[in-house]
Amino acid sequence: MAKSTNNHDHGAVCSLCGRPSTLVSKGITAGNLFLCEDCLIRACNVLGLEVVSEEEAMALKASKQSPLSPGGFNLDTPAELKKFMDEYVVGQERVKKILSVAIYNHYKRLKYLDENKSADKGSKLELEKSNVLLIGPTGSGKTLLARTIAKKLNVPFAIADATTLTEAGYVGDDVENILLRLIQAADYDLAKAQVGIIFIDEIDKIAKRSENVSITRDVSGEGVQQALLKILEGTVANVPPKGGRKHPMEEYIKLDTTNILFICSGAFVGLDQIIQRRIGQRVLGFGKKQDLLSLPDSNSTNSAILDLAEPEDLLKFGLIPEFIGRLPVIGSLRPLSQQDLIRILTEPKNSIVRQYQELFKMDDATLVIQDEALQEIASIAEKKGTGARGLKAIFERIMLDYMFDLPNMSGKTFTLTKEMVLQKQEPDYERK
Repeated sequence: MAKSTNNHDHGAVCSLCGRPSTLVSKGITAGNLFLCEDCLIRACNVLGLEVVSEEEAMALKASKQSPLSPGGFNLDTPAELKKFMDEYVVGQERVKKILSVAIYNHYKRLKYLDENKSADKGSKLELEKSNVLLIGPTGSGKTLLARTIAKKLNVPFAIADATTLTEAGYVGDDVENILLRLIQAADYDLAKAQVGIIFIDEIDKIAKRSENVSITRDVSGEGVQQALLKILEGTVANVPPKGGRKHPMEEYIKLDTTNILFICSGAFVGLDQIIQRRIGQRVLGFGKKQDLLSLPDSNSTNSAILDLAEPEDLLKFGLIPEFIGRLPVIGSLRPLSQQDLIRILTEPKNSIVRQYQELFKMDDATLVIQDEALQEIASIAEKKGTGARGLKAIFERIMLDYMFDLPNMSGKTFTLTKEMVLQKQEPDYERK
């Protein structure tokens, strides 16, 4: 075995350059072979190996061993977290507060555990993790909220789709593949991955198909919920390094999920009717009225009624009790109004209008959008029922022909009007 030494035999010479050991400060000895420091570095460079000093190696080892714990970054208050989300997400004030408090408490808990890790287990108070469940229609901002908060915290963040998951042993993805995405987001730094955030979308699609007992296994519904239980609560999971199915001869990556925050979301179509039945409000028939509870706007959009969701409602929807118990924090998002859609087009830092104006600026052109045009675009998105997600598609369709001519519009101003949105008027370019 080769070893590094500073005190060499006076008769030893470098096997490559022939310099005696008395003229070099460091070297490596392997049997009768001796390499001086310079020749060793040149050999490593030829082989494509990175050479660092002992001090650099110790610092690198320490950085890999120290996780991205709350002691290593500034933990913002809930008010600061919400203020940051306000810059990117329009509306959903209550959900922003719920997320801000849940995430602040989660990483405050990690900071507490990090500061008291050397304390006696009997004297240390155990703080449990609180995962989050977001309920709301498509395009209301569930994914954007989670992505924005992860950007603020600067922690590894991974998005997974529950519809691709199946019970172990069946065609589809195992639940451990969710953890692999987080490891990849952390550049395979397990310490960072173990304090990251995982966002599981379409969680309502793994609900049980019905309350009746079936003779066939529900491998993509209840089976997935059972498989997710331990990961949500906290366990040391065996993650296949290349994804896909596990192989008995394969070496796994061991990842502790105890301190990983899980945010699950879904549209939960039909949950509002389950809540209405529970509180005694009529769902069908003439003369619909509120028997036991007055709910604002519940007859039209059912936006406020989701705030009253209880675990028993989720149970009737098809989630198993153990799964519901591991998602104690529940937040419901409201459908976006036309005014909200107009604000989404213009107010956020990365708004669609600002993106297109920047594209025009790159070709020395100017884009001006009239208020009536914005109102018409928001009206189209509201009628389609796609929420904020549909705004980008509508804009792409409207701007296609204009973007095609953009390279030839240098020094000109383009004004988008309501008639152009409705395709009743040809574009009009004005010289600056």
